[in-house]
Amino acid sequence: MSATRRPPSSKSRAAVAPLGAGRYWFMLLIILVALSALIGRVVYLQVVDRSFLQNQGDARTLRVETIGAHRGMISDRNGDPLAISTPVVTLWANPQQLPQDPIQQTLLAQALKLDPDQLEARIERYSDHEFMYLRRQLTPAEAKPVLDLQMPGVYARDEYKRYYPAGEVAAQLVGVTNVDDHGQEGLELAYNRYLTGEPGKRRVLKDRKGRLVRDLHLIDEAKPGGDLTLSIDLRLQYMAYRELAAGVRENDADGGSLVMLDARTGEVLAMANLPSYNPNNRSDVDVRGLRNQAITDAIEPGSVMKPLAMSAALATDQYSPDSIIDTTPGWMVVDGYTIRDFRNYGELSPAGILLHSSNIGMAHIALSLPKETIWDRYRALGLGQSPGTGFPGENGGSLPSTSNLPRSAQAAMAYGYGIAVTPLQLASAYTAIANDGQRLSPSLLRVDDPPAGEPVMTPHVAHELLGMLENIVQPNAGGHLAMVPGYRIAGKTGTVRKVTSSGYQETEYRGLFAGIAPASDPRIVTVVMIDNPKKGDYYGGLVAAPVFSRVVGNALRLLDVPPDQPEEETTP
Repeated sequence: MSATRRPPSSKSRAAVAPLGAGRYWFMLLIILVALSALIGRVVYLQVVDRSFLQNQGDARTLRVETIGAHRGMISDRNGDPLAISTPVVTLWANPQQLPQDPIQQTLLAQALKLDPDQLEARIERYSDHEFMYLRRQLTPAEAKPVLDLQMPGVYARDEYKRYYPAGEVAAQLVGVTNVDDHGQEGLELAYNRYLTGEPGKRRVLKDRKGRLVRDLHLIDEAKPGGDLTLSIDLRLQYMAYRELAAGVRENDADGGSLVMLDARTGEVLAMANLPSYNPNNRSDVDVRGLRNQAITDAIEPGSVMKPLAMSAALATDQYSPDSIIDTTPGWMVVDGYTIRDFRNYGELSPAGILLHSSNIGMAHIALSLPKETIWDRYRALGLGQSPGTGFPGENGGSLPSTSNLPRSAQAAMAYGYGIAVTPLQLASAYTAIANDGQRLSPSLLRVDDPPAGEPVMTPHVAHELLGMLENIVQPNAGGHLAMVPGYRIAGKTGTVRKVTSSGYQETEYRGLFAGIAPASDPRIVTVVMIDNPKKGDYYGGLVAAPVFSRVVGNALRLLDVPPDQPEEETTP
């Protein structure tokens, strides 16, 4: 017999039904409350407090970017560029956003032209950072393959890189900047603040991957750095460097320096040094080439100082161009030191002393005068003090103190020993002879208004000295290799032993020539120094004078200075 299902009793329904209905309504109530709260929050944020979401959104999409300001241009006196800034691209990355896939990293390394293992090691090293450089200062064409990958975590920044059109020809004078475009050497360092621009700012909209969506508005305009116009003439600079390099090579010398000044303004028209370096490729730089030796390295000048010492003697009542000084027997001992001439020249006038470069003659003159006489003249000519160009590391040279100055040092000072000058100081001192007795301070910047010189000697003495120096640059004189066809040249040779920490060297010399051209109406003053020529000849008249002749001859023609002497009279 089949069993009959009995309906649930009313008592059991009463116990179960209310509990199930309560749970349902309770859950429904919770959902409605949560939904109401969510809707209320959305309404509050969208209607009442919209600035919060706006700020949060802006923080993720709006950016203030820096607008690079290029560095000011450095140019020569005619506007030819010596240092310019070119736009480049720097690639950087957020290591935490870079893909960890080895294939992706290899593709990135190939685009960057880096070794994949090295890139992987760098990413690992900077894994806890949010910034690392990938490659700096690439050309836009070099950066394009990397940016075309559109790889997460890779970003680009616009920068500027310094380029030097004249290369090694003017490297030490112009100087260089570092990778951050800050001046490190030369005039780039001296005028860094003036040349540096002020970056600008702009507000931009970017997507979540950091890509530019829209340029919104400019906040501050970028202000480029100031332009700097130098005194040098790039035509003369190229020529001076070429001829100096030829002179160093022909004499197998360690190096050399050349300074050319405008005799009317004191402007540096050319300044060349060897060894040099290529500022556009500094991967293999000789540290000696970094120094602007014409300004930073003081040397004993030797006989090129004799005309300057003679100017002090001629300014006294003791000496005139007709004075006679007996140099017999061609040597003398002072304080136990022996001073010698090349040979016994006998009785000499001041002009003869300079013509034969007599150390004995200059020693007799110096010892007959108060010890301050020549020292004061050297100081008035700018020696022993800063030349005031503002060039980093410029050397003021040295003069011995007149206090307890021994007679041997007093004599040596008159023929260029026991003192130290730079080629620039020497050239500046010679402007007094070229400029009617008024010395002109050297300037590395173009001078628009000719400065008033500093009176150092009378015009009469300056003219007498100029004539004496012109006698030295004659066919049968010691400076004949400095002659320039068609022009009257005045100048003085100099040869000096190099001095090191161990004293004067027996086999190492410097040859110098300081000259003025043309002698009838001076336009340029030029000093040439050849350092340690090793090919046999080392006298200034043999190693430095030929360089002077080639440089000055070309310079006079480039400057369109008319000849002042028939060519047949200048044949050596």
